[in-house]
Amino acid sequence: MQNQSVKYPLVSIITVNYNQSKVTCALIESLNKITYPNFEIIVIDNASPDDDPLIIKRLYPNVVFVQNPINYGFAAGNNFGLMRAKGEYVLLLNNDIEVPPDFMEPLVTKLRLNPSIGAVSPRIRFFYDPDVIQYAGYTPINYITMRNFAIGYKQKDKGQFIEDYETAYAHGAAMMVPMEVVKKVGLMSYIFFLYYEEADWCARIKRAGYKIYFVHNSYVLHKESVSTGKLSSLKIYYLNRNRIVFMRRNVNGKLFYGGIAYQLLISIPKNSFKYLLKGKIKLFHAYYRAIGWHILHLFDKEIHENPQL
Repeated sequence: MQNQSVKYPLVSIITVNYNQSKVTCALIESLNKITYPNFEIIVIDNASPDDDPLIIKRLYPNVVFVQNPINYGFAAGNNFGLMRAKGEYVLLLNNDIEVPPDFMEPLVTKLRLNPSIGAVSPRIRFFYDPDVIQYAGYTPINYITMRNFAIGYKQKDKGQFIEDYETAYAHGAAMMVPMEVVKKVGLMSYIFFLYYEEADWCARIKRAGYKIYFVHNSYVLHKESVSTGKLSSLKIYYLNRNRIVFMRRNVNGKLFYGGIAYQLLISIPKNSFKYLLKGKIKLFHAYYRAIGWHILHLFDKEIHENPQL
């Protein structure tokens, strides 16, 4: 009989909470019903100011609960979880995910049988429209426009994705990585704070010689609306700041200069002036604060640092 620890290696499930303790509890509740028998749950609270995150520990005393004194950001929150993880595999899950009972086994099996794979993601469906796909893989980022697309996005899930395949990036909302890969590649870069951190991590995983895979026979449900929500100035700032951070870390030569020119001369002016014309001054300013950050941090070595486990 196969050793249970070999068949079911320990998986450390990491999630970051910020002002959404009830949502996080719903995730934990769904995880407590899964059929995979060997896992730990690590919750990192990023100093939630308008919430009582201790309810998580009270309701689920077996969870490893870490309460940060300040909000270090999404990347750092996951890093703190990675530092506490004991598993052979780590699974990063957004706290607004809920899972079916049998979602874990296909992800572990894919990684256990294929040591050349450095990260996997399941199919992601919308929680409030569970027949609609959010993610079935990503196309590569175009380094001029810095755009890419989620495969299957907003398609009705009719069973059209019937095999695993290599993809450009895993999805940060549900992403499993072997701990050996984390030790080799390092943690997420703290510089991102919010947005693009998982794309950068995937780029580093691929540069280390690993592949990224979409696993078709596993899925999770994501509580993100199918309709695009309104952009906040915070979101606009970090998306545009970190798009250029990603370029500075991962793009070189003519592609880098072409991409920077496109962002500074076409994309950002075009998009920001749309908000100016609509009288949304805060959103307009967010674009130019993103550029200003790079002027102030033009020669910062921290941008290129890769923290190690």
